[in-house]
Amino acid sequence: MKAVILAGGKGTRLGIISSVIPKPLLPVGTKPILEIIIERLRDHGFTDIILNTGYKAEIIEAYFRDGNGLNVNITYYQEDKPMGTAAPVKLVEHLLGDQPFITMNGDLLTDMDFRAMYQMHLDKSAELTVAVTSYSYKVPYGVINMQDNVIKSIDEKPELKFLINAGIYVVSPSALDIIPKNTFFNMTDLIQTLIDQNRKVET
Repeated sequence: MKAVILAGGKGTRLGIISSVIPKPLLPVGTKPILEIIIERLRDHGFTDIILNTGYKAEIIEAYFRDGNGLNVNITYYQEDKPMGTAAPVKLVEHLLGDQPFITMNGDLLTDMDFRAMYQMHLDKSAELTVAVTSYSYKVPYGVINMQDNVIKSIDEKPELKFLINAGIYVVSPSALDIIPKNTFFNMTDLIQTLIDQNRKVET
């Protein structure tokens, strides 16, 4: 099975650190974060890895080479300019074949079951499956509830809960026809366009 990992970002929020080392190679414990991601994908059966690189691509390629040391096959595709999170996948369409694949950001650490997510995507005949995670936000003030300009109640510092996009997807090749060529396009754009076209998006 195939996985596309987006590893081309500059990591500007990391400041001087990422000016020397590309963000995907920053260590977590004894290994770079990207190595941990590749190993976890491999352990779930994703052994054909496409690394979409950009910033300091040569350092990433020198570290992983062809992937043989991790018992995977790695192919590289380098962006000429930042393209968002969906357009880079379109750029490697010719490498993907006719089966669904996983795509994810190259800075995500997760213990999720990639194989189970992939199988669910197949079982539901989805065009796109989006991994989600829960997120809570505690409002630091009392929240006023109004009706007809009359205060009905006040909730003191309520905790709001949301489901948010985790940045991991299973994509069927048919969904790629939405992504424009050589144009900045994010996965959120792909999600919304599929929904607007009444095409099947699952979580």
